Amino acid sequence: MEKVAIGIDIGGTNTTIGFVNQQGEILRKSSVKTSTNPDISTFIKEIYDCIEENLKAANNLSIEGIGIGAPNGNYYQGTIEHAPNLAWKGIVNLTDEFSKLTPKPVFVTNDANAAAMGEMLFGNAKEMKNFVVITLGTGLGSGFVVNGDILYGHDGFAGELGHTIVQVDGRSCGCGRKGCLETYVSAPGICRTAISILEKSTQKSVLRDYTKETLNSEIIFNAAKANDEIALKAFDFTANILGKELADMIAITSPEAIFLFGGLAYSGKYIFEPTQKYIEEYIHNIFRNKVKLLPSGLPENDAAILGAAALAWNELKK
Repeated sequence: MEKVAIGIDIGGTNTTIGFVNQQGEILRKSSVKTSTNPDISTFIKEIYDCIEENLKAANNLSIEGIGIGAPNGNYYQGTIEHAPNLAWKGIVNLTDEFSKLTPKPVFVTNDANAAAMGEMLFGNAKEMKNFVVITLGTGLGSGFVVNGDILYGHDGFAGELGHTIVQVDGRSCGCGRKGCLETYVSAPGICRTAISILEKSTQKSVLRDYTKETLNSEIIFNAAKANDEIALKAFDFTANILGKELADMIAITSPEAIFLFGGLAYSGKYIFEPTQKYIEEYIHNIFRNKVKLLPSGLPENDAAILGAAALAWNELKK
């Protein structure tokens, strides 16, 4: 029998389930709908049934533990707390629900912390004890590893870099405040920046062919590759803000490396090179040229379940 950890990534629409061995190989993968399960007990039962079906089909796997990455996941409590994009409101206790169905240990964290754990066990952060993973998607998530451990803080919610305020009375954020980092540095954030630059400029740009509703970060990336000046300015503006915030963050945690992951990170040199430049421009001189800015080593489509499974494997070793 081959030992596996179950990695579960709970998303707003779909939940992905992976059977992952200690080498980070995904042996089986399935999914269930999240959005059609307003009752948490029914949802967990559907996940458990999916796991059981895969176990029967494989016939040679032994589950050691279950790791779950979820929005607003609380490692200490095993809960999802007030996640705005999920059907279940308030506080939902995942570990209690799973304990009704299985004696296997269940571990919960938020999706950004799971990504950091996956990077440490299966990605480009192997052998590193101090690093940060920044996920640049529809928002900005961050997972901090300090001295080999995820930084959770006293309540399980430490490391929310995306919700540090970079501009007082700035852009409205989904959290209800204004000026959060993720409103500037994210896929929607760079679109807002491009629209703002277009409105203040008469410069020609292919981006003028799109509206606020149709413009996306991939279009801006393709325009930048074609040397569109507005697109390049949008990337530079985004990198400036990100570089400054990372420089401030480095002064607090002194990481060996910062990994960028997610849609905006796949813009490659258009985000990495200016961000690195601005980090070195803003950073305190005792940290200068010490911190590497690197791409994630996890495959995009499987990173979430690898991270969740890595959480389980790491906890089982303790």
